[in-house]
Amino acid sequence: MSQQTTIRKLAALVNTPVEKLLEQLSEAGMQFSDPDQVVTSAEKLKLLGFLKRAHGKADAPAEDIAAPKKITLNRSRKQELTVGGGRNRQTVDVVVRKKVTLSPVADGGPGSDPDAERAEILRKLEESRQRNLSEQQRLAEEDKRRADEAEQRRLEAEAEAERLRQAAAVAVPEDADAATRRTTGHGHKPAAPPRADDRSPAGAKHKANRGSHAMVAGVEDDESTARFAGQLHLSASDRARRTTTRGKPTRGPQRRSAAPSRSGAGPHGFERPTAPVVREVAIGDAITVADLAQKLAMKGGDVVKALFKMGVMATITQTIDHDTAALVVEELGHTPVRADGDDAERELIAHVGENQGDQVPRPPVVTIMGHVDHGKTSLLDYIRRTKVASGEAGGITQHIGAYHVETDKGVISFLDTPGHAAFTSMRARGAKLTDIVILVVAADDGVMPQTAEAIQHAKAAKVPLIVAINKIDKSGADPSRVKNELLEHDVVAEDFGGDTQVVELSAKTGDGIDDLLDAISLQSEVLELRAVAEGRASGTVIESSLDKGRGPVATVLVQQGQLARGDYLVCGIQYGRVRALFDETGSQVQTAGPSIPVQVLGLSGVPDAGDDFVVVADERLAKEVAQQRETKRRETRLVQAAGNRMEDIMAQMGQAEQQLSLNLVIKADVQGSVEALRQALTALSNELIRVNIIVAGVGGITESDANSAAAAKATIIGFNVRADASARKVIENSALDLRYFSVIYDVIDQVKQVASGILGMEIREEIIGIAQVREVFRSSKFGAVAGSMVIEGVVKRNKPIRVLRDNTVVFEGELESLRRFKENVDEVRNGTECGIGVKAYNDVKPGDQIECFERIEVQRTL
Repeated sequence: MSQQTTIRKLAALVNTPVEKLLEQLSEAGMQFSDPDQVVTSAEKLKLLGFLKRAHGKADAPAEDIAAPKKITLNRSRKQELTVGGGRNRQTVDVVVRKKVTLSPVADGGPGSDPDAERAEILRKLEESRQRNLSEQQRLAEEDKRRADEAEQRRLEAEAEAERLRQAAAVAVPEDADAATRRTTGHGHKPAAPPRADDRSPAGAKHKANRGSHAMVAGVEDDESTARFAGQLHLSASDRARRTTTRGKPTRGPQRRSAAPSRSGAGPHGFERPTAPVVREVAIGDAITVADLAQKLAMKGGDVVKALFKMGVMATITQTIDHDTAALVVEELGHTPVRADGDDAERELIAHVGENQGDQVPRPPVVTIMGHVDHGKTSLLDYIRRTKVASGEAGGITQHIGAYHVETDKGVISFLDTPGHAAFTSMRARGAKLTDIVILVVAADDGVMPQTAEAIQHAKAAKVPLIVAINKIDKSGADPSRVKNELLEHDVVAEDFGGDTQVVELSAKTGDGIDDLLDAISLQSEVLELRAVAEGRASGTVIESSLDKGRGPVATVLVQQGQLARGDYLVCGIQYGRVRALFDETGSQVQTAGPSIPVQVLGLSGVPDAGDDFVVVADERLAKEVAQQRETKRRETRLVQAAGNRMEDIMAQMGQAEQQLSLNLVIKADVQGSVEALRQALTALSNELIRVNIIVAGVGGITESDANSAAAAKATIIGFNVRADASARKVIENSALDLRYFSVIYDVIDQVKQVASGILGMEIREEIIGIAQVREVFRSSKFGAVAGSMVIEGVVKRNKPIRVLRDNTVVFEGELESLRRFKENVDEVRNGTECGIGVKAYNDVKPGDQIECFERIEVQRTL
C-alpha cells in the first residue's frame, strides 16, 4: 500500500487542497468520497484530460491553432489570519487565488455585449471571494477547536504528572521505567501530549489545510515527495532538527521531559558539558585585558574583576605583562602557555642557514676614528683623491661616511666617523662594523677626550688598532709625546715593544700614506678576512635618511652574499624590495658584494642605524618578520609604560611643579644625527629645567611637525633640513621658533641660550660688609645708636641689614643713619669706626653684628 497513490498524496504532490481535488474528480465523472482512496494511473490520465479540456487545451483543428480559444488570468494574494488569544493565539497563513478565464466571442453573437461580459466577470469574482471567505472562516474555527483540545490535553497531562509525583514522594524509590510501566500499562514511557504548534505529523496534518501553498508534513518522505515536504534547501536531518518545539517553554514535568529530546534533536543539538572546560591560553610578553578575555572565552568585565581581586587595577583596554596574565589565567582555572611568537624569526634563520656557501677572501673594512679636527676626513680625502672635508659643514663630519677605495694594495672600504662628543653611539657602531680601526691623532695636539673614547670602543669591539699620527708637517709636531700619552691608555707602539702599528704621516702633503696602506694590508692578511661571496646577502645599516624625491634611503654594508637589484630584504622593522643601488659617488650599480657599502632604495620606512638586514626569497617572509618585530617592540614599550608605579608618578608630579620644561622638535638629514642630537640635548637637563624631545625624525620639516610644535609650544630645530611651504605657513601663523643648523656645536649652544631664557633671572643676596657693635648710645633724636667697628667689607647707607646675635639673625631691616663722628656718610670701609642707627629696632646690644647686604639679579644658565 505504501507504493499506491491516494487522493491525499496526489493533492500534496500537485500542491492542491484535498477538497478541491475531490471536486475536480467529481467534475471529471469519477466519484470519490474518502481522501484515503487509491487513485489509479488511468484515473489520473482521465483527470488530466479533463483539466486540459477545462483550460482550453483540447485537440483543435490546424486552422484554429494560431488563435487561442481562452485566456486564463491568475492572481495570488497571501494574508495572515490571527486566531485565538493569549497563550493560544495563533497566526494562520491564507493564500487567496483568483482565476479568470476569458473566451473570444464571435462578432454579432449573443456574447458580444461588453456590459454583459463585464457583469459575468464580476459575478465570478464575487463567487470566488465568497468561497475564499468561507474557507478562511472554516479554517479559523478548526484551528481554534484544535487549540482548545491541545490545551485541554496539556492540562490533563500536567494534572496526571502532578498526581504521579505526589504518589512517588510517599512510595519506596524504584526504577523509573518500571513505575511508569505500571502506571500507564505499557512497556514505553508516556509521551508528552502534542502541542498545537508541534511540527509532528499530527500538527502537520492540521497545517495541510491552510491553503493551496501550505507545506504538508504527513506525506510519506520518498524521493517523489521529498521536494514538497519542506523548504527546498533543507535536508531530511535539518528538517528533523527544526521540529523542535518553539515558543515559551511549558512548566512542570512536561518541560523537564522535553529537554532531553530537544538537546538531541539533529546533529547540531547543544549538549551540556559534564566537566569544566580547561583551555590552554597562549600569552606573549604583554597582552591587553580584552585579548585575554577573548582567549578565555569570557566577558571582559569578569577578567577585570579577577584582576581587581588580585590587587591589579587594570581596565579592559590596558596592557598587562606575561606574569600577571599567567596568574589571572591560573586563577580562573585555565592553563597559561608561553606564546611562541618567533615562528617567522626561526623561519628566517633557517632561510639564511640554507644559503651558506664557500668562503673567499674579502676586502677589509677600516674605520677612521679620532678627535675633532685631527684630520680624519682629510686623510681619507687624500686617499680617495676628492674633497670631502671641504663639503662638510664647518669642516666637521656630521655623520658616518662610507666609501670603498681601489688602491695599489687592493680594495679597502673606509668608514669615516664624526669626532664630536655627541656622536659617541655612531663611533661605537662604526667600531662594531669594522675589521681594523685607524686612530688618527694630531701630532701637535696629542691624545684628547674623543681619542681616548675611540680607544675604548675599539677595545670593546676587540678590533685591532693602527695609530696614524697626523700633521707631522706642522712646526709644533711631537710624535714622541703622542706615543707616551698613548701608553696611559694601554696602547703600546711597536717602537716601545708593543703590538700596535704606529704610522707617522701628513694628510696635507701625503707623506706616510703608503706606509699606512701597507699597515692595513698587513693587518688584513693577519686577520685572514673571508666571507661568502654568492647567495643571499646580509649585512648592517650604517646610516639612514629620508629623501624627499627618493623616499627612505639606507646606507648598508654588505657582510655576506651578493646584494642585487630586485632582492627582497627585511631590515629591522622595515622591509621592501631593492629598487636601486648606488655607490658613494652616486653612480647606480647592479650588485654589491662583501665589504662594499651601498645606498639602498625601496624600503617601507627609514630603518634605525645599526639594524641588520637579510635578503629573503619572497615578500611574504620579509613582511611577516618585520611585523613580528614591530609587534614585539610595541609590546615591550607597553610593558615599560605599564611598569610605572603610582609612587613614581607622584614623584614625577611633585618634581614637575618646580621643574621647567623646554620642548624641542628635532629633524635631521640622517638617523645618526637624530640620535646624536637627542642624546646631547637631553643631557642638558638638570633639576631646574628638563629638555623634552617631543618629535625626532629623519627628513624635512613637515606640516605635521609644525602642528606638533605648536601644540606643545616647542622650538623647532632643523639639522641640515628645511621646512616645506605648508610647514612654513603653520610656523608663521603660530609664531613658532624655527632654527636651522649644520654644525652640532651650534645646536648645543643655541639650546643652552634658549633654556637660559626660560629659566629667567635669579635674585641673589650678596653680603658686602659686617660691623661689630662695641657700645650702644641712647639719643633722644635717633633712639639707640650702635657704636660699631667695620670688620669686613663696606657698610653702605640705604642698604638692607641683618642684626646677628650669637650667629643667629634677630632682626632684618634697613639702616636709618650712618655717621662718622658727627657727619652723615654714604659708606664706611673696613677698619673704621662709625655710628649705626637701625630703623625700627632699639634692642641692639654690644657684641652684636650688623650684616649689610644687597640684592642682585643673575641670569640663570645651564
